[in-house]
Amino acid sequence: MIKVLVADDEPLIRAGIRMILTSADDITVVAEAGDGRQALELARAHAADVVLLDIQMPVMDGLTALAELPRAAPGARALILTTFGERENVLRAVTSGGAGFLLKDTAPGELIQAVRAAAGGNAFLSPAATRHLVDSLAGGGASARGDEARRRLAVLTERERQVVELLGEGLSNADAGARLHMSEGTVKTYVSRILAKLGCDNRVQAALLARDAAL
Repeated sequence: MIKVLVADDEPLIRAGIRMILTSADDITVVAEAGDGRQALELARAHAADVVLLDIQMPVMDGLTALAELPRAAPGARALILTTFGERENVLRAVTSGGAGFLLKDTAPGELIQAVRAAAGGNAFLSPAATRHLVDSLAGGGASARGDEARRRLAVLTERERQVVELLGEGLSNADAGARLHMSEGTVKTYVSRILAKLGCDNRVQAALLARDAAL
């Protein structure tokens, strides 16, 4: 079973997420937290596999908790729940190493898929989240970012570039494999190799490079 901790300061949101996740036969919600500090404590106490973190929470916000999570619960992976309302929050979330980024209106199936991906050591960025993320980061410096992204991506093979392009669309390993006629395991191997070549912490950062380079 995948053990999940849900952290959000709104009880109704937590209840809704719990209901969705527990409908899957391989996921259990082991605890709920109303702030980031409590989330860290409970993640450690329950040995959570995946922690869903809202950004705006009292006592300690989700991004601060995300940065502290590797020390508090080394085995846990974090998924950020956000509305992408502020550019600064988006930038912090992308560079803090979260396993995925979800909008609060994410479809139930995508939420379950994201938790499974995070538990399996992958990252998840839904197509909707990708679009919102790119929109949030659009604007000043786009040309410079594009030049830098293309320079970094130049080290990739043609096949690796195709995989990165699909990451930029927010596709999962399984969906990317279907598009490229490869197995999910082969795509996962490509993603690991790509992250190493690009010096990215997670596939979300690689996806942003793909979008900046206009692949």
